Amino acid sequence: MQHYRAPRWLAGHGAWGGHVQTIWPALYSRARADRQPDGVRYQRERWTTPDADFIDLDWRSAGPADAGRPLLVLFHGLEGSSQSHYARAFAHWAHAQGWDYVVPHFRGCSGEINLAPRAYHSGDFEEVDWILRRLVLQRTGPCVAVGVSLGGNALLRWAQEAGADAARVVRAVAAVSSPIDLSAAGAALGRGVNRHVYTRMFLNTLKPKALDKLRQHPGLGHPDALLRARNLYEYDNAWTAPLHGFASTEDYWTRCSAKPGLRAMKHVPALVLNARNDPFMPAAALPSAQDVGAAVTLWQPGEGGHVGFAAGRLPGHVAALPEAVGDWLAQHMNEGQR
Repeated sequence: MQHYRAPRWLAGHGAWGGHVQTIWPALYSRARADRQPDGVRYQRERWTTPDADFIDLDWRSAGPADAGRPLLVLFHGLEGSSQSHYARAFAHWAHAQGWDYVVPHFRGCSGEINLAPRAYHSGDFEEVDWILRRLVLQRTGPCVAVGVSLGGNALLRWAQEAGADAARVVRAVAAVSSPIDLSAAGAALGRGVNRHVYTRMFLNTLKPKALDKLRQHPGLGHPDALLRARNLYEYDNAWTAPLHGFASTEDYWTRCSAKPGLRAMKHVPALVLNARNDPFMPAAALPSAQDVGAAVTLWQPGEGGHVGFAAGRLPGHVAALPEAVGDWLAQHMNEGQR
């Protein structure tokens, strides 16, 4: 994947290429490379959280109950779920390897509003920590984790906060198309085509959820400020930041960006994959080899868009992404077993 090139029918230069390689795979490409049905049937499990809330986890087991099988955990992106195109693609890949697979939903993303006066955010490493540790306590087999977009930034922040202890929980982590510099990503999403297409799409679901939360917990925030928000900066300033204990959008984005902590990462192998034409994450803000620690591997292909990386003939498939990332994770899982 570090040498990914878009198929000819999806090629494009500059910003246009980044947009088509983002939007087409999400809407039209298949989750599998073959012609088998690419839907995924999950088994749902609900956990009660330490603060008397709940999260829903969607499982796809590789066979009869076996706590010794390898486990792949996927943390989805902003407003994503186990049915996102990339989540289904990773589910098929894991099943083909004989691995169990689970998608823990961030709060409010499983189709039902959560109970507590909180939602989720890009640096939610405490939630990631609780989820991963509970998962590994239930199992004897090895575990690896991948986070996509927002989920990848949160996963990296968890690995940074956990330090040496992270390697006792997972064998390796991978972050795909993650906004590891939240200020740069927020600025990119706040202007031009990005604001009219992607930001509008996000706000169309984020705002109603926030308003539902205000009805659930009157006085938690200011609905007028929420309704006025035209970009993620304004939304985070009105809702995400104060809801989760940050002083402002700047405080939230600064404290939760994974990029500054990459240099100190040396304990658990971490893959950070970002296409250089990703509309959400400017290439100029991506880290170089000098910006990361010994445990970090950077893949920065020139093409791929945001969680795109489509391959094959029209309409294409997104199976190449989990194949490349999954193979990298599997190598480190196997190294940990020797």
